[in-house]
Amino acid sequence: MAKVEHSNRSNIRQITRRKFLGRAAALSGTVALPWVVPASAFGAAASPAPSERITVALIGRGVMGRGHLRRLAGDRDFQVLAVCDVDRIRREEGRRHVDQAYAAERSSGAHSGCAAYNDYRELLARTDIDAVVIATPDHWHTALSIHAAGAGKDIYCEKPISITVREGRRLVQEVRRYGRIFQTGTQYRSIPTIREVCKFVRSGGLGKVKSVFTLWSSLAVSFNSARFKPYAALMDLEKSRRSYAPLDFLMPPEAPPEGLDWDLWMGPALWRPYNRVYHTNPSPGVVPWAFCEDFGAASVTWHHSHSADVIQWALGAEQSGPVELIHPDSGQYPTLTCRYANGTLLHLVEHWGMVKDPYGAVPRTARLAGNFGGVFVGERGWVTSMSTGGDIEGGPEEIFKHMKLRTRQVNIGQNNHHTNWIDSIRTRREPSCHEEIGHRSASLGHLTIIAYKLGRSLKWDPVKEEFPGDDHANRLLDRAMRSPWRI
Repeated sequence: MAKVEHSNRSNIRQITRRKFLGRAAALSGTVALPWVVPASAFGAAASPAPSERITVALIGRGVMGRGHLRRLAGDRDFQVLAVCDVDRIRREEGRRHVDQAYAAERSSGAHSGCAAYNDYRELLARTDIDAVVIATPDHWHTALSIHAAGAGKDIYCEKPISITVREGRRLVQEVRRYGRIFQTGTQYRSIPTIREVCKFVRSGGLGKVKSVFTLWSSLAVSFNSARFKPYAALMDLEKSRRSYAPLDFLMPPEAPPEGLDWDLWMGPALWRPYNRVYHTNPSPGVVPWAFCEDFGAASVTWHHSHSADVIQWALGAEQSGPVELIHPDSGQYPTLTCRYANGTLLHLVEHWGMVKDPYGAVPRTARLAGNFGGVFVGERGWVTSMSTGGDIEGGPEEIFKHMKLRTRQVNIGQNNHHTNWIDSIRTRREPSCHEEIGHRSASLGHLTIIAYKLGRSLKWDPVKEEFPGDDHANRLLDRAMRSPWRI
C-alpha cells in the first residue's frame, strides 16, 4: 500500500482555509448562510491559488471515476491530492493523469505529486484532504460515505447511494451526525432545461398530475452482451434476461488478474470467487457488475435513480416516497405502478411505446425518446423531462407558452452539479441532491425490486420506512455485511 509523507509546508498552507471552513460549518448549525463565498475570499481573483483550493481525492477509477477525475483535475477550484482504486492499473493511470494535468504546477513546486492508494482507509486518514468523490461499485457506496463522513470529509457519491433502504437511512443519519456536505451524483436535475420543466410541473403547470411514466429495464440490457454467452446454460440466460430485479449467480472461479485486490473489491459484500464478468480492465461497460444483487441494483444502478430524482422532485415528493406498490399480477395496471399519497401514479415501463399502448396516455403521434426522466400527464396536458433523447416534448402546444422555456433543447454538458457541490462545501449549505434526496431516489428503486422479488403488491409507509404488518417484505429492507465491515 502506498505511503505518503507530508511536508510541513503542505500542512501549514491548509490552516487558514481550514479555519474558515470550520467556522462556516459551526455557524451553519444555527444560521443559514445567505451567500456564496467568492473565490476572492479564498485569496484569489478569478482562479484560486493551489493553496486555497478544495483538496479532493477520488475513490474508484472505473469508467465513471475516469470522468470524475478529468473534471476534478481540470477545475481550478479543486486540488486533487490522491487517487484510490483496488486495481493497480487503474490507480496508477489515475495518478499519472493528475500529475500530467498539474505538470506546470509540479515543476514550480506548487504540486508535490498525486498519491495512489489501494486501501481507502489510508487515504481517509490524511488530514489535508477536504473532500472525496466516490465512484466505486454500489455495494461500497454507503460504507465509504459513512467512513468518509467520520473522517471529516465532504462527499460526492455516485448513485445509487445504497443497495438497501436501511443502508440509505443509516447514511443519512451519519452524514448529518458529522455535519458533512453530501452530494448525490444524480446530475440530470442540474440541467437548466430539466430544472425548468420540473419547476413547471411542481408549481401546478399541468394541473393535478394524474400519472407519470419512466423506464425500468429487464436484465436483458446486460445479459444480451456477448460477454455472458459462455455462461448461457449456467445462468439460464433465456429465463434470467426477463428478470426485472438483480439476481445472484455463483460464477465459475477464475484467478484474479495481477494487481487486483479482489478481497477489498468485494469489501462488505458476501464473498464469492473472482470472475471477469464483475471486473475487467478495461471495463466492458459502465457498470458491468450491476446485474448481481450483491454488487449492484440493475435498473436502479443503470438509470432509475436519475429518473426517480427528477420525477419525485417535480412531484414534490423528493423527501418522501410512494404509499403503495401495485404489482402487474394484481390486474390493476399493465406494469408495476407506484401510488403516491395524493393519488398520482408512477408507471414503470420497459419502453416508451407502452405509454401509448397499452396505457393510451399520450397521442400516438407523440415523440418520446431518451432516458433519465419521465413523461408527466396532468389535467392540462403532458410533458417530458428526459435527457439524451432530443428536445422536450409535450402537448397541447399552449403549455409551452405558460412554461416559457428558454430552450427546449436538453444540453447535458450544461449541468452545474459539481459547481453546486463546491458552493455547498464553501457555504455549508445543502446541495441540490443532498443525502436525504439521494436516499429517497435510491429507495424508490429498492422498493420496486422488493415488489418484483416477492411477486405481489405492497403497502409502504414513507415516514416509518417500513411495509406495515409485512414481516417478509421488511426483512428485505436490509442485508448482512461481510465481517469485518460494518456501518
